[in-house]
Amino acid sequence: LMSAAGVWGGLVQPGGSLRLSCETSGRTFSPDLMGWFRQAPGKEREFVTATSSGGGGPRYADFAKGRFAISRDKARNTVYLQMNNLKPEDTAVYYCTARGRRIVFSSWSDPDVMDYWGKGTLVTVSS
Repeated sequence: LMSAAGVWGGLVQPGGSLRLSCETSGRTFSPDLMGWFRQAPGKEREFVTATSSGGGGPRYADFAKGRFAISRDKARNTVYLQMNNLKPEDTAVYYCTARGRRIVFSSWSDPDVMDYWGKGTLVTVSS
């Protein structure tokens, strides 16, 4: 249902930038909430950012504030993640997510509320 475009297995130097994109397939699916999670090697999956078509966001994890930006093309059901000033600790598999129905802002960071997940895109930040 979700396909991740952009860079697959992307290698970026520290301080560099990368843009990920993710499109939902299926013309009848118009999610309210779209976002990104990531999972670093040996760590649990964690919330990165999310945005709702109903407003009230976007929401960012503390590590993403000031460096990452989420945007969305509602007509194309596509969500983007612009990542700037990347650090080695940003190395992870990044997953795009979507939820059909609106949910309270405080729950956006809970992976269990998401209905759909992309396959994941590996981002490696290294010199």
